[in-house]
Amino acid sequence: MTTTKIGVQLHPQATTVANLREGWKAADAMGVDSIWVWDHFYPLYGDPEAAHFEAYTLLAAMAADTSSARIGALVTCNTYRNPQLLADMSRTIDHISGGRFTLGIGSGWFERDYDEYGYDFGTAVERLHKLRDALPVIKDRLAKLTPPPLGKLPILIGGSGEKVTLRLVAQYADAWNTFGPAEHFAAKSAILDTWCDEVGRGRSEIERTVAIGPGDIDQWESLVEAGADHIIVMTGDPFDLDAVGRLQDLVRG
Repeated sequence: MTTTKIGVQLHPQATTVANLREGWKAADAMGVDSIWVWDHFYPLYGDPEAAHFEAYTLLAAMAADTSSARIGALVTCNTYRNPQLLADMSRTIDHISGGRFTLGIGSGWFERDYDEYGYDFGTAVERLHKLRDALPVIKDRLAKLTPPPLGKLPILIGGSGEKVTLRLVAQYADAWNTFGPAEHFAAKSAILDTWCDEVGRGRSEIERTVAIGPGDIDQWESLVEAGADHIIVMTGDPFDLDAVGRLQDLVRG
């Protein structure tokens, strides 16, 4: 039997808070290992003016509504919140959840969010450098907070940039997320291994997670063979928890 973890990302667009709450309660009852939202202000697909909800407010509600799955944003945009504040928000949600929060974070990419909310979009390199500068600040603030997180609050970094992002994963992260297919995942994971060796980090210290669509669950074995420890199914409303259940049966059966 494989020890591969299974998660679900519920897209907070074109939906209601009631449907989201019903979705994450159902996912938690199914025994998934993790439940995620994303951190954007507008839909990423479909009707660009559809309903949309903010991630961290949702995560606080998710923390109170669930009891077993780890929760987080896949992934937080670093530049939407002051890093000291983000650390405090994360610690507080961690306490609400009973120690189940993972701080998923990335450099950001969705230009509409920046333009409409008044953030400086800048260049991809500038956003990566801001993430590089924020990560030690976040870790330092987490260590100073009173009370501290309940146990270790893991940091997950999302992205696949070979020169900066994967080096940051090796330096600071407890987990890493990217996308399939298996060939892409394996290639990026190998580069992460090289960075781990470069900075003196044990390769096995970093959990490897991969996000896939409901139609891709039959690829799970190739993803595990490529090094994935944790498979996360991305789904919008109506949330396809049947696909998540089928993946559970395939992986655990």
